[in-house]
Amino acid sequence: MTATAIPPTAQPDDTPPVLALGAARLLAGVPQDRPLTHAEHLAATGAPIRRSQAWLVDAARRVGLLGRGGAAFPLATKLAAVPAGQATRVLVNGTESEPASRKDRVLMRRAPHRVIDGALVVGSALGTRHVTIAVHDRPAAEILAAACSERADAHHLAVVLTPGGFVAGEASALIHAVEGLPAVPDGRRALPHVSGLGGDPTFVSNVETFGQLGLLATFGVADYAALGSTDEPGTSLVTMLGDVPRPGVAEVPNGVTLDLLTGPLGDKPALVGGYHGTWTSITGLRLERRSLRSRGVSWGAGVLGVLPDTTCSLGEVTRVAHWLAAESAGQCGPCVFGLASAARDLAALHSGARVDLGGLRRRLGLVDGRGACGHPGGAVRFIASALDAYADEVAAHASGRGCGRPTLGVLPLPWSAA
Repeated sequence: MTATAIPPTAQPDDTPPVLALGAARLLAGVPQDRPLTHAEHLAATGAPIRRSQAWLVDAARRVGLLGRGGAAFPLATKLAAVPAGQATRVLVNGTESEPASRKDRVLMRRAPHRVIDGALVVGSALGTRHVTIAVHDRPAAEILAAACSERADAHHLAVVLTPGGFVAGEASALIHAVEGLPAVPDGRRALPHVSGLGGDPTFVSNVETFGQLGLLATFGVADYAALGSTDEPGTSLVTMLGDVPRPGVAEVPNGVTLDLLTGPLGDKPALVGGYHGTWTSITGLRLERRSLRSRGVSWGAGVLGVLPDTTCSLGEVTRVAHWLAAESAGQCGPCVFGLASAARDLAALHSGARVDLGGLRRRLGLVDGRGACGHPGGAVRFIASALDAYADEVAAHASGRGCGRPTLGVLPLPWSAA
């Protein structure tokens, strides 16, 4: 398999600002307006060091490396489960179907060689040259394909464009897309490491995850763990949006307090994790995935958003709820009917109509955990936490008074759904 030539198109560069808090690694040396060249990449962090599967599993376990695609699954366990051999496949998930997130796009568009390094390290560790990078964002796909052609060690990597859609980034949906099938989850019990692309064992993970694995292999355990916290060494990419001091994508050391990124918020809620995430007060919360999970919060897609006081929070949530309902794969009743019903109730509430809030919450509970993928549960988490976080505003709309503010569209949606 060879690197795919993707003809460039005249698309505007809408890459957000690239920021860093402390020393950058994934984004070391990246310019704001173009991709890092291979020569610049080598000067910034050096060539990737190939490691064995056993070394990579042990190193990932020692630093507690977790996946960056949303589920935060332990990488040591995931890597150890994949049988090595020439038939094994490696699939780099660059779909980033979360509209609020831009971290993966920034990594692919500005530091493509970081992604390629990680893909090569994993492919080498598993003893395979079957490596595919699947991308929905066309500019990112073009940049990755061009970056592969810059280097002699990446000619066997294939870069493929896949369809968009919120559920299209789920592992089984992505495998279907790469195979030319509809990009929908199938809820199958066979995990990709057992039966993935073409029925072969497949290691699938997010582009930032591959970038982290490449860094771990190159730096070694001690140097990798020199940044971050004791509980979670290393760094993470975060998309910051809305009423924050510096909107954009930042690389930050794990363990930082979230209000260091947003500024002091007090009891004002923030969105943590994206559109499958949670509206919550972030006081006392740190960027440590296990710690956040113990507080009932998921880091998810690495989004941290704050709504300004000038927009109607309920209106913002309602817009996203309608989009989430429309993004259902249409396979499972609780998702198809439950999310649409919740979006209608929110719209009615926003307009001042009488809505049974208790009934809405009960129906959200019936949708949670149902279906062939995590979409219903994630959407419910987003909606239900917003009802709690913005209880006063919800009450004002329920009374017919409303909040008196317009809905400004601060929460980003694809242009066709805005």
